[in-house]
Amino acid sequence: MKRKNIIILGSVAIAAIVLIIIFTANKKDGYTPQVVKAQQGLFEIIVTTTGELEAESNIKIEGPTGMRARNVRIGEVKIQDLIAEGTVVQKGDYVATLDRTSADNSLKDLEDEYEALQAKYERTLLDTSLTLKALRDDIENQRFTIEEAKIAVEQSIYEPPATQRQYQNNLEKALRAHDQSLTNYDLKIEQAQASVNDVLIELNRKKRQLDELRDVLNNFTIYAPSDGMVIYFRDWSGEKRRIGSSISGWDLVVATLPDLSNMLSKTYVNEIDIAKVKPGQTVRIGVDAFPEKSYTGVVKEVSNIGEQLRNADAKVFEVIIKVNGQDEILRPAMTTSNQIITASIGSAVFVPSEAIFERDSITYVYKTNGIRQIIVKGESNDNFSVIEQGLAEGDEVYLSLPLNPSRFKVHGEEYISVIKEQILKKAEEEKKKAEKQEPGQQRRMIIRDGQGSFQLPEGTPKPQEGSRRRNQSSGTPQ
Repeated sequence: MKRKNIIILGSVAIAAIVLIIIFTANKKDGYTPQVVKAQQGLFEIIVTTTGELEAESNIKIEGPTGMRARNVRIGEVKIQDLIAEGTVVQKGDYVATLDRTSADNSLKDLEDEYEALQAKYERTLLDTSLTLKALRDDIENQRFTIEEAKIAVEQSIYEPPATQRQYQNNLEKALRAHDQSLTNYDLKIEQAQASVNDVLIELNRKKRQLDELRDVLNNFTIYAPSDGMVIYFRDWSGEKRRIGSSISGWDLVVATLPDLSNMLSKTYVNEIDIAKVKPGQTVRIGVDAFPEKSYTGVVKEVSNIGEQLRNADAKVFEVIIKVNGQDEILRPAMTTSNQIITASIGSAVFVPSEAIFERDSITYVYKTNGIRQIIVKGESNDNFSVIEQGLAEGDEVYLSLPLNPSRFKVHGEEYISVIKEQILKKAEEEKKKAEKQEPGQQRRMIIRDGQGSFQLPEGTPKPQEGSRRRNQSSGTPQ
């Protein structure tokens, strides 16, 4: 009896061990794929970016406008002192001081040049006076010579004709010399006047330079042109102007007084998504400093030209978003998170993108009822993808690759032709787009879809690498 009981207990133990082994093997170390349900409702296609707030309009606090004057020779001027960013000021309040070192040196050089010109002007006047005095003395002497020649002619009536003729010639020579001296004196006066005018013009020009430079130096202390909050100005390189930064006659802005009632979010969208973004699209805006707050906005401008930001490899396009309404807590330079709604579908069936698998351009999901369902995939956003055909609301699918995927039966072969048409249509659009850029120079690549092969222009998006890896063990739908 004991032996029989031992045999029965042994059999039970072996059966239990076998069941444990089978159960453990089926679970594969406890792996259980997560299940999700297909949802139906509003589906939004969103481009998410990070931006920075700035005022739509602002008043510029500038250095002396005289720095732009033609007669002022000042290069770059450093900001010697600047009040803290965010300081609220009233019109006329102190804002900044510019470094006078370079301008003072220019002023000293101008003063030296002006003094030299004054001395030159006085010297020119003196030289002119001496020259004209000598000419006047010579003319006066010639008058005496003429008088003496006339007396000689009068007294020569008793002389021989030849002698009389000689005295007459001397008188005529004296008269002609006198006339030439008078003409030469008039020319000398004009010449002297021109010389004096040249020096005087240069002297007056230097005087204007001095006056303008002194006026500029008097304005090296900068005051607020209006009420507002001081915000540091960003130059072309994106750096804020602070103490030690420089301004010039071409760019006089020291700081700004933004209009906080109208704010913008300036952001950048990568070249892959920029085709989706259009002016007028709605934007959901969050501010990192106030996570409990939410705002709305609208895309105002989209740049047509891409640029490469510092420390970035991809090209991006600048997008300006106008924030709706106003909030006094919003300040320039605050970081924003922007969700640009590029499109929306009113009633769409969608599932997490992770639940969709792809092989040879065929997309499918694994349903919990043991079916590998081929689907027609539509638009996608960051987390979900629309299912145009193949699923209904409430259908349960695996979020990741299930156990033994080869045991799932394939349904939905009729959608393969739809997927193929979808791919061909997209390929044709890509081809037309590429031909506009480089006509007649498009290379092509082969795409196989399980129903044959066809060509697509190079640049058509390929299946995601992660999806390809996770599908290698699942096999192709048959």
